[in-house]
Amino acid sequence: MAAVVGSQDLRKPVVLALQTPAVAACYYASGQLGLLRELVVEGAVVTPIWPPTGVSVACLLLFGLRCWPGIALGAFFVILSLTSPSPSALGILAGNTAAPVAGYLLLRRAGFRTDLARLRDGLALVFLGAFTAMLISSTTGAVLLVLTGRLEGAGFWPVWLAWWVGDAMGVLIVTPVLLLLARVRPPFRLTRWREATGLAVIVCCVVPLATHSHLSLLYLVYPLVIWAALRFQLAGGMVCALFASVMATVSATDRTGPFERLTRVEVLMKLQAFNGAMALTALILSAVITEQINTRRSVERACQELVEVLEHLTAGEAADGRAPPREDGPGQRRDD
Repeated sequence: MAAVVGSQDLRKPVVLALQTPAVAACYYASGQLGLLRELVVEGAVVTPIWPPTGVSVACLLLFGLRCWPGIALGAFFVILSLTSPSPSALGILAGNTAAPVAGYLLLRRAGFRTDLARLRDGLALVFLGAFTAMLISSTTGAVLLVLTGRLEGAGFWPVWLAWWVGDAMGVLIVTPVLLLLARVRPPFRLTRWREATGLAVIVCCVVPLATHSHLSLLYLVYPLVIWAALRFQLAGGMVCALFASVMATVSATDRTGPFERLTRVEVLMKLQAFNGAMALTALILSAVITEQINTRRSVERACQELVEVLEHLTAGEAADGRAPPREDGPGQRRDD
C-alpha cells in the first residue's frame, strides 16, 4: 500500500507538469485561430467567437481547477503576440483567467454533468458558464481599455457587448464539442450511418450557400441544426452548429453574402444573433432529446427488471408445488 501511495504521489507532479503546458498550448492555438477572423468596433479589435474561453471551460471541467495555470500561461502568450507587457495587459490576463474559473465554479455548484444529458446541464452551461461568467473578462477588458485611453468612453458599451458575446459564444459552441470528443472511445459505433452521411452532405452544400448568398438565406441553417439535434443529439447538433458558425464568421469578416452592405456594428450584431440563436437551439434541443431518451430507457429497464422478478417468483411457486386455485365451474373451486 505504501508503494502504491508513493507512486501516486510521484505521478501527480509529473501529470501537473505536463498538463500545464498542454493546456497552455491548446489555449494559444485556439487563440490564434480566433484571431484569424477579426472585426473592428469603435477602434478596438474583437473576435466574433473567442475559442479559448470554450477550451478553458472544457479543460477545467475535465481536469479540475488545477489546470488554471495553463490557462493563464496560454492567455499570457496570446496577449504577448498582440502587444507588449503592461499593467493593462496583465489586468486583461487576470480577467481572461478568472472568467472561465468562475464559470467552472458556478457549474460545479449547480451540479453540472459533462455528458450534457439533462436539460438543466444545458441551461447551466448557457446562463452560468457563458452569460454570467464571461461578464468578468468583458468588463475587465473594456474598463482597462477606457482607463488606458485606448478606447473612448462613448465606445465602452459596443466594445463591452462585442467582447462579452464573443467570449460567451466560445463557451456555447466550443465547450460542448470538446466535452463530446472527450467521451469518444473506440470502437466507434455509428447508428443510422446512411442518414448521417446524407445529413453531412446536405449541410456541406446548404450552409456555405446560406452564409455566402446575397439573398440572405441564413434561416435555411436552422432546420438542419434541428434535424441533427433530433436524430443525433449533441454530436449532431453541436457539430452542425460549429460548422455553420465558422462559415458565417468567415462570411461576416469578409463582408460578403448577407453581411455585404452592413456597417461594422450591424455585421457584428447580425452575426452574433445568428450564432447565439443557432448555438442555443442545438444545445438546448440536444439536451431535451437526450434527457427524454434516457428517461425512456430507465422506464424500460425498470419494466424489464419487474418482469424478471415476477418470473422468478412464479418459478419459485412452481418449484414448491403450489399453484393458484383454479375454477372448475360455476360456483365451484378446487385446489391442485
